[in-house]
Amino acid sequence: MNVDILTLMNLVDLLICLVVLVSAIGVAVHRNLLAAVVFAGVASLAVSYLFLRLAAPDVAMTEAAIGAGLSTVIFLIAVRKTRETEDGS
Repeated sequence: MNVDILTLMNLVDLLICLVVLVSAIGVAVHRNLLAAVVFAGVASLAVSYLFLRLAAPDVAMTEAAIGAGLSTVIFLIAVRKTRETEDGS
């Protein structure tokens, strides 16, 4: 059984696309806000990998830093503040 590296990388790319799709559906249908934020971070990180595979390392770094990193942290802080307000704390 001879599998070349190009075919293996195409399978990895398809798997990453599947991760993006499942994460996006998870964001849309999940009722728990924390889980939705985590799904969004995973989708952004997977898209960052796809940008890297498309030979755009600058876009991949920006997506990882801003999309998966900073945006996820800001959303988590916003969810925590919202829950504090709802609880009356």
